Amino acid sequence: MLHMNTESTAYAADIEAVKQVVATVEHSQQHKDPDEFLALFHPDAVWTTAHGKVLIGLDAISEFTHKVLPAANWTGKVSYEVVHVLFIRPDVAAVKVRQRYLSPGDESEAAPLYVMAKQDEGRWLLTACQNTGVVAD
Repeated sequence: MLHMNTESTAYAADIEAVKQVVATVEHSQQHKDPDEFLALFHPDAVWTTAHGKVLIGLDAISEFTHKVLPAANWTGKVSYEVVHVLFIRPDVAAVKVRQRYLSPGDESEAAPLYVMAKQDEGRWLLTACQNTGVVAD
């Protein structure tokens, strides 16, 4: 269930655009495609990994992603689901995501927060993101 802070009709197109960014994150992770993933970022973006590594700017994010993503060793499916969108301003959204890694006999979850900014041409980009692992109770 998607939760929002405002009338869904006022932001319907933006919500769909935000969901498409998240779907592209999912696709890039499933296919271990760093270039598809990196195309979603603002040049000055900040990314904090699930292990707390802070990456500032697209160059740092790119270096890390090109090293880590193609070598990722999961052998299942990864899924990303938008669970909450908070429009801070009409052109800035905080997006809570449920991220799940599913493989035979193993499942893990994370709870990323993506702050996205809408660009002048209307494209939404990842701008400040924090990935947080979820610890099972």
